[in-house]
Amino acid sequence: MDEPSPLSRIADAPDRTALLLDVDGVLAPIVDVPHEACVPPVTQDELRRLHKRYALVACISGRAGTDARRVVGLDELVYVGEHGLELVPEAQEWRDRLVQFSATVDWEDVERKPLTVTFHYRRAEDEGEALRLLEAVSTRARSEGLVARFGRKVLELRPPVGAHKGTAVTHLLGEHGLERALYAGDDTTDLDAFRALQALELGVAVAVASPESPWELREAADVVVESPAEFLEVLRGL
Repeated sequence: MDEPSPLSRIADAPDRTALLLDVDGVLAPIVDVPHEACVPPVTQDELRRLHKRYALVACISGRAGTDARRVVGLDELVYVGEHGLELVPEAQEWRDRLVQFSATVDWEDVERKPLTVTFHYRRAEDEGEALRLLEAVSTRARSEGLVARFGRKVLELRPPVGAHKGTAVTHLLGEHGLERALYAGDDTTDLDAFRALQALELGVAVAVASPESPWELREAADVVVESPAEFLEVLRGL
């Protein structure tokens, strides 16, 4: 008899299981202008259905939690923003330093959030040159005590505190008393969440892996799909 698939095992006990989802690149397609991203209505319909079926459906995003809620468009879900930094009070102590540092960087496409600053280069005329310049910014940021991390056409700066998507996963599951979870992500920061699943009774890591995603994401995943549209089919099977 064949072993049940990871996804079928998740669906077997929804009342004891969490669905934890990144937003951009997973639920909402990546767009050139971050503010224009949105979750399609068909995906919203599935999330409403899953919210009624599962013990917890939550979005863990690099966006601020309020902005993630706007993009997803469903108030009934749980939202944790800025990679889990919103759950850590000491991150607030770095807000002024982030603002001051970002003001020294001459960059057109900057996304300033309460606890992180993101420099985008998706729309740069010369991506190679943009990346070279941002590598210099990352080196300077690290020398000033900030954490610098590259992702899908972005450089993100954040406070040096012990918070990431993995700690957000652990917090949410502990808060709801759950030991079973699926997490879906598309970028470097989601690897922390994948690692947090390893201590659970059942953890299923889903990579929504575009050509821009790091190769480690595919290697660490239990399930790999190629786009938000394909991930929608995964949701429909849950």
